[in-house]
Amino acid sequence: MEDAFHWYPGHMAKAKRAILGDIRLIDVIIELLDSRAPLATQNPDIAALSNGKKRVVVLNKSDLASKDGNVSWVEYYRENGLNAAGVNLKSKEGLRSVRALLSEAAAEKHKRDLKRGIKQKRPVRALVCGIPNVGKSTFINAMAGKNVVKTGNKPGVTKGKQWITVSKEIELLDSPGLLWPKIEDKKTALYLALIGSMNDEAINTDILIEKLTELMKERYPEILEEKYGAEKEEGVGEILIKAAVRYNMLKKGGEPDLKRAADNMLDDFRSGRLGRITLEFP
Repeated sequence: MEDAFHWYPGHMAKAKRAILGDIRLIDVIIELLDSRAPLATQNPDIAALSNGKKRVVVLNKSDLASKDGNVSWVEYYRENGLNAAGVNLKSKEGLRSVRALLSEAAAEKHKRDLKRGIKQKRPVRALVCGIPNVGKSTFINAMAGKNVVKTGNKPGVTKGKQWITVSKEIELLDSPGLLWPKIEDKKTALYLALIGSMNDEAINTDILIEKLTELMKERYPEILEEKYGAEKEEGVGEILIKAAVRYNMLKKGGEPDLKRAADNMLDDFRSGRLGRITLEFP
């Protein structure tokens, strides 16, 4: 794997320019992160683009991350001066906390308006941003209570500017997924690829499975034993053989199909079928 990872399609450069143009229109930046890898999914450009605006961190897909990991990350961001809330968009858990944070921002905006002589209550406008495949469109639909923006499980689905009215006091602006031009940290690149925020061609599946099994051996050996009957002392190859047998993925003659087993294991991790796994901790 190369020292610095370059993956910056033209539409992302365009998205960055669009966000810069929209900053003057918004009051709050809502940054969605993946609860399994918050640091890896936190685009360093967004802090610079925020230009001093109020920021709210939403740790999405909390149902896929371990419970202790979720608690640690919310505490971490709050200790660093950022409002943070974990959400599970499938069950809508955590959305009330996000709405409360935005209502607080709306009240602050009204106070500022009154000092400027503006008596009419205006909604707080929030830009929803984050890297590809972190769930921005799904989050907006959940906040609005209906399907108002297109969703997808591949990078680059969101296109164009869309203002969404959530309530009389909250309006959201959707934005395309945005990665930064050069990912120098190998671990960050691996985590992004593991959770599906890069195209699957970006990093070889063998490398991803090696990293995933190493992490499970270190932190979640019970998952390896439960799902595949594997021990943490076993190597990646041995674990894949057992996975292939459990998945009943065998070639002619009964030889384990390791490629299909690896692909299936990766899909099971991304969907949560493998269990609740946090890739990184504060």
